[in-house]
Amino acid sequence: MDILSFASSKPFTMGIELELQLVNRRNYNLATDALDLLAWIKPRDLQKQIKLEITQGMIELNSAIHTRVDELVEELQQLRSALIDVAQHVNIDVAGGGAHPFQNWSEQRITPSERFNELHKKYGYLAKTFTVFGQHIHIGVENGDDALYLTHGFSRFVPHFIALSAASPFYQGVDTAFDSSRSNVVRAFPLAGTVPLLTRWKDFEAYYEDLCNIGIIGSMKDFYWDIRPKPEYGTVEIRVCDTPLTLEHAALLGCYAQLLARWILTERPFVIDDNFYLLYQYNRFEASRYGLDGMIALPTNEQTPESQKQAIFASVLDRLQDLKRYAQNDAEQLALMRLRHMAYERVNDAAWLRKTFKQRGSLNDVMRISSELWMKHTSPPYFH
Repeated sequence: MDILSFASSKPFTMGIELELQLVNRRNYNLATDALDLLAWIKPRDLQKQIKLEITQGMIELNSAIHTRVDELVEELQQLRSALIDVAQHVNIDVAGGGAHPFQNWSEQRITPSERFNELHKKYGYLAKTFTVFGQHIHIGVENGDDALYLTHGFSRFVPHFIALSAASPFYQGVDTAFDSSRSNVVRAFPLAGTVPLLTRWKDFEAYYEDLCNIGIIGSMKDFYWDIRPKPEYGTVEIRVCDTPLTLEHAALLGCYAQLLARWILTERPFVIDDNFYLLYQYNRFEASRYGLDGMIALPTNEQTPESQKQAIFASVLDRLQDLKRYAQNDAEQLALMRLRHMAYERVNDAAWLRKTFKQRGSLNDVMRISSELWMKHTSPPYFH
């Protein structure tokens, strides 16, 4: 029996996970009410989709599996309504965003569970600094070999996902000068980074078995890679996104991943060789630091005599234009249009958060308005 058999799933289906902030209504610092909130969730079956996270100021929202982005939005709105009802009952608010702007990591409380306690014991203070908030996107694939190819292929678009989702310019009370400060927190873990350069699932199984035997890992959950295969779900998981300020924005990112997957697995545009990740760290930094204004270095085969780099917003626009032929319905066409607007205008949630702070002069107010944005169905800020 295979040690890590890959559970086949319907190709190009998608689901997302959102790590959300729970904030008190006094000063909009992180609350510690996740346990109370979960206990009041109704109907009880929703506890399968609304879950605890490593510290008690966080809650995770999990969608079902979808083929259409409009159906994903509809379900997320229903989950939001259920979550808001309970949050109001326990007198807290809920917000998106990749990092709380002024929480102190040392004040966070680890959620009581065997796994979270083990992580705290193993990683020390890093476990509490992991009180940052990300969106994870799952895309269905048919087999393990396809999953590895898609994992590598997605890596070329990590700057796109970071820049489009960036929503953590403030951290520990200061403007970090990064659009996504959350990206730096995640990178501190020893098993972060990129999947090894393997292209056959049987080779990945051998690699996994070796690390298990050495005692480095106990399951796939121990890999904090930016993108990783999830064999138990039959998916590839993108993990680099900040949690956006609105559900609608999160759904756009899920749709983008779905369209990219159709293109990557249909056309197989990449050769996975020893130099495949040569520019990865540089390009990832540019997206985290500068967002859509960052400059990514191009692989040799994509360079021109005029340019060896390209602005991230321009790279996004080029890819969106090419993906139009993979859009299968009006909802996907609308998602592409909204993503094009973001890229063309070079706006993301980080820009909105900075603009709001400049207007209000208070990070407490920024969090209050952010929570209103998430809870009250306000139009996404990047459409203003």
